[in-house]
Amino acid sequence: MNNSLVTTDYVVFIIYFLVVSGYGYYIYRQRKKDEHDAKAFFLAEGTLTWWAIGASLIASNISAEQFIGMSGEGFFLGIAVAAYEWIAAIALIIVAVWFIPVYLKNKIYTMPQFLKTRYNESVALIMAIFWLFLYVFVNLTSILYLGAVAINGLTGGDYLHVIMIGLAVFALIISLGGMKVVAYTDVIQVGVLIFGGLVTTYIALTVVGQKFGVGANAIAGFNVLMEQAPEHFKMIIPKPTAESTQNEISKYLTFPGLASYVAGIWIINLNYWGCNQYITQRALGADLQTARTGILFAGFLKLLMPLIVMLPGIAAYVLYKGGHLPQLIGGKDGAYSAVLTFLPTGLKGLSVAALTAAIVASLAGKVNSISTIFTLDIYSKYFKKGTEQKNLVFVGRTTVFVGMILAVLFTWNDLLGIGGEGGFTFIQKYTGFISPGVFAMFILGMFWKRTTGAAAIAGVLSGFLLSVFFNEMAPGLLGNDTLLYTAYPNGKGGFEIPFHICMGLSFFFTMAIMIVMSLAGPKVNPKAFELDKAMFKVAPSTMALIVVTLLIIAALYVKFW
Repeated sequence: MNNSLVTTDYVVFIIYFLVVSGYGYYIYRQRKKDEHDAKAFFLAEGTLTWWAIGASLIASNISAEQFIGMSGEGFFLGIAVAAYEWIAAIALIIVAVWFIPVYLKNKIYTMPQFLKTRYNESVALIMAIFWLFLYVFVNLTSILYLGAVAINGLTGGDYLHVIMIGLAVFALIISLGGMKVVAYTDVIQVGVLIFGGLVTTYIALTVVGQKFGVGANAIAGFNVLMEQAPEHFKMIIPKPTAESTQNEISKYLTFPGLASYVAGIWIINLNYWGCNQYITQRALGADLQTARTGILFAGFLKLLMPLIVMLPGIAAYVLYKGGHLPQLIGGKDGAYSAVLTFLPTGLKGLSVAALTAAIVASLAGKVNSISTIFTLDIYSKYFKKGTEQKNLVFVGRTTVFVGMILAVLFTWNDLLGIGGEGGFTFIQKYTGFISPGVFAMFILGMFWKRTTGAAAIAGVLSGFLLSVFFNEMAPGLLGNDTLLYTAYPNGKGGFEIPFHICMGLSFFFTMAIMIVMSLAGPKVNPKAFELDKAMFKVAPSTMALIVVTLLIIAALYVKFW
């Protein structure tokens, strides 16, 4: 094994950097006539094709937490973690068919604008501030930290902070050109990401085959994984019993078997893909058919992601278990980097480029959304109403800089403690503190005309407080076994409820609170959206893509149930 990059690897990486930067500059020059058009800068309105939208969605979504964090969960849990990706594909179908038509018909450009249009300014302002803090201090920081740790492990040196700054600067180069530059460079990024990721998985499987004496054959290597780690190829984590080990309990706490499918994983995915500025922004400037096709294309690509980001983790587990992988620096989150050490010269540079593409695309997309929310939903409404388009673009670019600098500062010494637990679980758990309330507010706002603004405010606040209660307080206050849930020892001297179950409980009670409050109001809220069946009509070609995607998911679940 070679733990450092050589000249050829650096050459491959530099070529990748120059191609992406050069193409980004070309796209920027193409749209320079719209230099001072705020909608062109923030939304690339009307200029994104379906394939650019789909590729950009995947590039923005697949980042360090997937490559590093999900690979780490593959090492720990196995294929069960693939549920995040395959349920995401179904969630994208739901968003494409039912959510996006509502947004586009009502000319929604930002998520706070949706809340203002459907509810009131108070709800919009609360959530705009909420999202800004979440995007900067959880999402940006975790992406930077996990990405820098992974790449630093491959360089063979101690360059964590230099790499962190390099990733931030690279993302800034792309972000300052606006959404069109972000989206079209994402097409290259996702190509590098998928190709480099598949190459890494292929090499990892051939290494497994060689190490276990079945030859350098990827299919034979996959069969070795199934033989050596059969428990890693079960989609459902069994519920612990009195005889379960702490390791088995920890797996269930991370992904609580069938209970995950009752609410938790659906809330995570539908909130992320359907109520998230970071994601929906790519589709909000397009027409319905283009947006819908792009989102469904992203859903189809999602089916590939476990092969790229999860399978290397299982390969690392089998190699580690078999004594062929001496150590994992950084615990389970070191699994992906450990596998990369087996790659030959040149291909290691390609894999680092794929990892960097995922990180930079996510950083650029995230900081662009931060800029959009701050500029359009806070600055132009509360600081300087009626400001010129040119000034809005300037404020947007300034916000990009400030957001990235704050993320670097808070990531510098891992102030949030991201390194203390698996990166993927860290993000899912702590974004899950607001997901139940936000999703309840959006789903009722879209499809129930009686929902009131007061209920929305109560919903988002109660959703957060209930999440804190069930995650942090309930195990100690109520004991470890009640009618609502079972809490398990977490190996840290206390009890814990699986966070998927916490999300489900929070969502259930939040919905109940919002429904009861809304029933006390008018039968039809004056701000309710007008819906009609024609909005949700799906073209035959679109339906064919949906059916194919669902059949593939069904086959995968039958295979690995």
